[in-house]
This record gives sequence, structure tokens and C-alpha cells, in this order.
Amino acid sequence: MSQTITIDPVTRLEGHGKVTIQLNSKGEVEDAHFHVTQVRGFEKFSEGRPFYEMPGLMARICGICPVSHLVASAKACEAIMSVRIPHTAAQLRRMLNLAQMVQSHALSFFHLSSPDLLLGMDADPATRHIFGVAAARPELGRAGIGLRRFGQHIIELLGRKRIHSGWVIPGGVTEPLSSAHRDEILAMIPEAYANLKLALTAYKQIASNFQQEIEVFANFPSHYLGLINEDESIEFTDGALRFIDPQGEIVEDDITANHFSEVFGEAAESYSYTKFVYYKPLGYPQGCYRVGPLARLNIVKQMGTPLADKELAEFKQIAEGPVESSFHYHHARLIEALYGIEKIERILADPLILDTHVRASAGVNRLEGAGQIEAPRGTLVHNYKVDENGKIVWANLVVATGHNNRAMDRGVLQASKAYVKDGKFTEGALNRVEAVVRTFDPCLSCSTHAFGQMPLVLSLVSSNGEVLDRLVR
Repeated sequence: MSQTITIDPVTRLEGHGKVTIQLNSKGEVEDAHFHVTQVRGFEKFSEGRPFYEMPGLMARICGICPVSHLVASAKACEAIMSVRIPHTAAQLRRMLNLAQMVQSHALSFFHLSSPDLLLGMDADPATRHIFGVAAARPELGRAGIGLRRFGQHIIELLGRKRIHSGWVIPGGVTEPLSSAHRDEILAMIPEAYANLKLALTAYKQIASNFQQEIEVFANFPSHYLGLINEDESIEFTDGALRFIDPQGEIVEDDITANHFSEVFGEAAESYSYTKFVYYKPLGYPQGCYRVGPLARLNIVKQMGTPLADKELAEFKQIAEGPVESSFHYHHARLIEALYGIEKIERILADPLILDTHVRASAGVNRLEGAGQIEAPRGTLVHNYKVDENGKIVWANLVVATGHNNRAMDRGVLQASKAYVKDGKFTEGALNRVEAVVRTFDPCLSCSTHAFGQMPLVLSLVSSNGEVLDRLVR
């Protein structure tokens, strides 16, 4: 008699998803899946709209990472326009994207994952949350809030709004940076460094307590994809994609946005509304891979800033080749956030950063355009086709969750086999299966907008529909 365990919805994620674990007649785990249960419709909603409206529309996809969609969309529109944006506009966009990365990584590490890391996977769910962290480690609670505030305030200073700003447009940005806002951002940087140092120190002190989780949290060889600069340093806004194999060897390099669809395909599965992206020469599912902080640090040779370079060198000591366990996404996020602070400081020292020439103008010069960037969770691609009047006739978005879908599935299965035994599970086992998904920090808000309570019900159901056991949060 087979049985199914369902976790619906998975908690402490950005959006709604669920996990199902299939048991055989002996109570052993046979299969497991992570499901995204909402339909993404933004590609169809866009049809018929003028292409120059797309960045503002796409920013509404998500309240957590609107900047990612804003910038990727603008880059796709600029490909249609065949225009190169001014240097200062490119620098300001880069700073905006980095500010979002810092605040998003702070949200993932402090608010979503630190309750597991600092309080323990088996801690009482009644206190295993950010308020529990703030009570137990008030200095870290303040650091998490401070780092989020740092990133969000930069976004607000540049774009006048923390969420859904219309500041980034096809051709550049709507207005330059003022000297007063530059000085205000510079004044926030020392505190941001201090908060990040607290987080890195705390993580390194407790990471060794999670050796069992490291072994089974999506710990397997895989390919990796991410943007990289010509000097093999990390990149978030420009550059081209590099695809490496499980040994760290380059499989394909210099993949530009307009060639992305030639190299990567998208598959569908019956149990999820999101797409599963794969490398076409390897086919599906063999060509699936990972993106995001872990992938980016596995791909690059250097960060390009002194403090982050030192941390990257230490990170790469974890393994001889690519770091395989997705548990290490947590560490990678903190290193990227440190890089973001350093890079923002460096951008503000650009002698042209206050230049007022921040926008280029053009009309429709090509009927198709694509843009790609690194969102906090991984590679994001926008691809549009327009008619001669510039109206969207087709749009396709490839988000980080799609790249990571297969890896999340494999991780959930690996952890389920480790923690669900003889058809039985504890609350701590349930939390560990969820925590595997949290390491990837999937942004399901790109599929739907969540509002209100997110109760968790886990049921053990027999093959004839009888509920054998049930846990409720």
C-alpha cells in the first residue's frame, strides 16, 4: 500500500509551493517533488502592449525582486531599439541591481533561513522565526534589518520608490543621481559593512553544526550557469553567460541574451506550473543545472573586490572542484552581499556618476530583443517580439526558479530519503525537507502574489485516501 506525504504550502518561501513525498508499501521514500502551484500569466498579459511599457509592467511581477525584472526588461527593449545606453545610466542601473541583491540576500539569510541556522532545525516552530532570532541574538536581528534597509533605501533614493519603481526605462534611467543622495548612500556604507561582518562571523561559527544537512541538502554533482566578465570576475548586470560541468570545466562560454534560446530549452512537467530549463545539447533532464549564488561562485575565478575576493578564496577551499551541497547557498549569499557593498562604494567613486546624460532615445529597429541579468536567485532572461508598430506579439521569461527546478526536486528527494523513515516523520524532519527548498530561495512571487496567512498542513495519506497522520502549523 503506497502512501503520500504532502507539505502544502512550504513555509518561509517567497510565494506558494508544496512538496509531495511518495512512499512505497514498506514506508520507504520512492519519489518526491517540489510543486509551484500557481499559473504565471505575465507573458500573455503583455501581448498587445507597446514595448516601451514593458519594464514598468514587468516590475509588477514581483514585490521582492522588481528591480531584476525592471532591468532585464529594459535590456530586452534596448535590443529592439538597437541602442547603447550612456555610461552613467549603466553604472546607476548596476548600483540599483546590486542594492536589490543585498537586501534580497539579507531577507533570505536573516528572515527566512536564520531561524533554522541560529535556533536549530528542531527548534519549536512557535519561536523558530525572525522574532525568535531577534530575541535570542538581538545583534543579528538588528544586522538583518539594517542590511535590508541599506539596500531598500538605495533603491528608494535612486528610483523614488522601494517597490515597482519606474526609474529604469528603455534607453537608460529617467533622472540622474544627485550629490546629496550620493553622499547619503556613502554615509550608510560603514554600517552595512559592520552588519555583514556580523552575519559572516555568525555563519562560520555555526556551519560545522550542520554536517548531516550539508550531506543531504541537494548535494550532488551538477552543471552550473551564470554571468561572468572577461576577467572571469562575477557580474550581475552585463557580461555573458558561462556554463560549466560538474568538474568545473567550461562547456560553453560567451552565451549572449540573443542566443540564449538557441542553447537552452524549456520542458514541462505535470506536477508544476513552472518550466524546467535545460541545456539543449545534453537534453532533458540530463541537461538541467543550477543557478544563483552557489553557481556564480563556482563559475567565477574572482569577485573583483578585495574583501569579497578573500572570502571567495576561503569558500573555494570547501571542495577541490565546484562546491556541490546547496546548503552552501547560505554562505555564498553573504559573500555576494559583501561584494555588493564594496561594488556600490566603488561605483559612487566614478567621476562621472553625477553626469546628467542618462538616457538614449530610439524607436523600433529590430523586431526581437532579449535581455539577461543575474537576479539574486539566478539568471533572468526576458525575450520579446514586436510588430512594426512596436507592440508586443510574443514574450517569454525564464526565471531562476525554472533553472533550479530539477535541482530542487532532486534535493527534496535526497533529504526525504534521509529524514523520512518507515513512513514516519517528525516536525524536525518536515522542516528539513522544507529547508532544502529554502537554500535555493525560490522566488515564487514571480508566479503569484501571496497575501495573508500561509498555514502548513502535512498529511500522511494511504492509497485509498485514508488520512493516517496529520501535522498542522
